[in-house]
Amino acid sequence: MAANDDSDDSVLGFPSDLLAGQEELHQVRAELIALLKRLPWSVEPVDAISDTQGWRRLERPASPGWSEDEQAEVEKLRQRELELAVFVTCHRHWSELSGGDAVAARARLKHVHDHVHDGTNADTSADTGGDGDGDGGGDGDRREGKEVTGPVENGADTRTDA
Repeated sequence: MAANDDSDDSVLGFPSDLLAGQEELHQVRAELIALLKRLPWSVEPVDAISDTQGWRRLERPASPGWSEDEQAEVEKLRQRELELAVFVTCHRHWSELSGGDAVAARARLKHVHDHVHDGTNADTSADTGGDGDGDGGGDGDRREGKEVTGPVENGADTRTDA
């Protein structure tokens, strides 16, 4: 941060408006996810679907669709989520950082609420170490229950996109 911006800094090294925006973004996303889980699977009314002959079995109950109020609530939350994502992503704070510092700071900001709410140390700089995935580990990512350490395993290229 620039010296003249120190009055706006919080204890965590981020401007208070950026922290507030990120926190509200988490809240809005949680509300949207909870709402979508409660709503019927289809926006429009649809009869039950059953296809057991295809390569992938598909069965869904009939859906009454969403009411106009439910559609409006989803749209309102999606719009607010977009506004907050743009605010956080385009905040002036990011122009003061570059390269790996910006990436590490963004990763810390995304998880600040975890540490603030559970009472642990809010400095998550250790969480961005290792392989850079934010889990603090240095041996790759976990995908589908398997450790992914890189494109080459036992001397052979195991990437499916190669």
